[in-house]
Amino acid sequence: MYIVLAIVIFGILISTHELGHFTAAKICGVKVNEFSIGMGPALFQFTRGETQYSLRILPIGGFCAMEGEDENSVDPRAFTSQGVWKRLVILAAGAAMNFITGLLIVIVLFAGATSFLTPRIAGFLEGFPCEGEEGLMAGDRIVNINGSHIFYAEDFSVYMSRSNGESVDMTVLRDGQKVRLEDLPLTLREYESNGQTRMMYGISFYRVEANAAERLKYSCYTAYNFVRMVWMGLSDIVSGAIGVRDLSGPVGIVSAINDVGESSESAAAAFQNIAYLAAFIAVNLSVMNMLPIPALDGGRIFFLIVTWIAEKLTRRSIDPRYEGYVHAAGMILLFGLMAFVMVNDIINIAASR
Repeated sequence: MYIVLAIVIFGILISTHELGHFTAAKICGVKVNEFSIGMGPALFQFTRGETQYSLRILPIGGFCAMEGEDENSVDPRAFTSQGVWKRLVILAAGAAMNFITGLLIVIVLFAGATSFLTPRIAGFLEGFPCEGEEGLMAGDRIVNINGSHIFYAEDFSVYMSRSNGESVDMTVLRDGQKVRLEDLPLTLREYESNGQTRMMYGISFYRVEANAAERLKYSCYTAYNFVRMVWMGLSDIVSGAIGVRDLSGPVGIVSAINDVGESSESAAAAFQNIAYLAAFIAVNLSVMNMLPIPALDGGRIFFLIVTWIAEKLTRRSIDPRYEGYVHAAGMILLFGLMAFVMVNDIINIAASR
C-alpha cells in the first residue's frame, strides 16, 4: 500500500512541477505543444486546443514541450520569441511550484500543533559540564552553531550532529547581548532522564504556544530548513563525505517511504510521517532543479542569462540550437546517472532484505 502511495506522491510532485511551467507558459502567451506526466512510451494521449496531453509509463519525470524551446521557430508565440523576463518566469515556475507544494504540506501538518520548542534554554540535566558564564546559562537563546542560524530547538540537534563529536563555536543571546562561545566542548554523553540512561546533550528548552502566527512561522522555517538540508547534502558530496553510491533515486525514495509507513505506530502516524517526507522531497526537487546543470531548469536559466549578456555585448543573436545540443548532452548524462543510481538502489534494497 505504501509503495503505491509513494508512486502517487511522485506523480503529484512531477505534475505540480510541470503544471508550474505549463501555467506560466499559458499566462505568458507561449504555445505549449505537449504536456506530459512521466517519461518513455505513452500510456494514453489526448489533444485539447493546441496542446497534446500525455501520461507516460515511467513515473520518473515529465515535460512541458513549448514551441521553439530547443530549436528555431518563426512562431511569434514560441518560447524563444518571448522577452527574457517571461522566459525566466516560465523556467523558474516549476521549481517554485514544488517549493510551494512542500510548504503547503508542512502548513497542513502543523495546523494542529499546540506548541513548539524554542532555542531558549530552560535548564540542564544533572552533570551538565558546560554550565556557567564561560559556557551556557539558563535563559540563553542559542542564535547559531558553527555559523548556522538556529530558529527552533530541532535545529540545535541537526547542527550539533554535524559537529562529529568535536567542540563547537556557538553564539547565544544573553540579557539582550550576543555572547560568542568558542570551542565549547558540548558533546553527546550519558544522562539519566525519566529513569532511563540515554545519550543526550543535557539541555532542555522552553516551549512557545502554537498560535496561528507561530504555526505559519514554524512552517516557513521548516521549509527553509529543508533547503538548508539539501545544501548540506550537496556540500557533503563535494567534500567527499558522501559518495555517489550513497545517492538515492526514485526507487530508493519509494523504498524509504514504504519503510517509513511500515515502521509507523499507526495509519495516522504513517500518513503524517510520509506527508512530512513528501514535503521534504518537494523542496528537494525545487532546489535540485535550480542547479546550473544542463537539462535542468537551473541550467536553462543559466544559459538564458549568459546568452542575454553575450547578445547585449556582441549585438548578435545566438542560435538556440547550440544550447539545445548542450542540454541534450546533459540529458544523456543525467539519464546515465539516474540509471546508475537506480541500479545501486535496487542492489542496496536487495542486500538489506
